[in-house]
Amino acid sequence: MRTKTLAAIGAVLMALTTFSSCANTIRGMGQDTANAVNATQSAGHRVAKSAN
Repeated sequence: MRTKTLAAIGAVLMALTTFSSCANTIRGMGQDTANAVNATQSAGHRVAKSAN
């Protein structure tokens, strides 16, 4: 009984760790995408200013 309980608790902790890692990765990818969009817009504005 005790071994099964410890195994279940360990499995839950591993699952929580995995899900939190995934959330951090997704959040980081979102920030990277936002930075890429901002850089592209900034470059577009610079090109537009230099054409005038």
